[in-house]
Amino acid sequence: MQLYDYFRSSAAYRVRIVANLKGIELEQVPVNLVKGEQRSDTHLSRNAQGLVPTLVTNDGECLTQSLAICEYLEECFPEPALLPSDPIARARVRALCQVIACEIHPLNNLRVLKHLTGELGLSDDNKLAWYRHWVRLGFDAVEAMLDASSDFCHGDNPTLADVCLVPQVFNAERFECDLGPYPRIRTVTERARALDAFAGAAPGKQADAI
Repeated sequence: MQLYDYFRSSAAYRVRIVANLKGIELEQVPVNLVKGEQRSDTHLSRNAQGLVPTLVTNDGECLTQSLAICEYLEECFPEPALLPSDPIARARVRALCQVIACEIHPLNNLRVLKHLTGELGLSDDNKLAWYRHWVRLGFDAVEAMLDASSDFCHGDNPTLADVCLVPQVFNAERFECDLGPYPRIRTVTERARALDAFAGAAPGKQADAI
């Protein structure tokens, strides 16, 4: 399978973590978002939104949206399970994923930030204030939702919630957000980053890292 990604894309980062946790070999094809390669006709034929990641399956199907790709891999490669079997626990993990992937990330991704400083004319300082505002609101919720007695976001093994959290923390650190108020988030992230699957998926370890 081929994964069209960009080393610093948190959405692509999620898919890389899942692949590593499950021992799935993916051929990574870099798409440079800064240079605008995502807007090429070739890439748009794979991903109508002009985004990453895109997963091309062995059957030639093009799958988009990171959470959909992660759940596809979960269904095709069920071990180790990244979603709990209990329906309530499963819903809780998905809720944590969606706080990050649906509430924080879309407001702070590259094309939104470019729109703020480009068409809307915001200064870099105002852009950072925007970014940190949405991280703070989202992390306030995630911190409250985490169980202090668990090693990871839910239970003692990584789930899709950790797969979403670690890339979002990477982004928050990159934009110098204050993570002091979030001891649970910091502890979970530290534990996850100690695992080879998470460490190997980190942006700095990718071939297209600059």
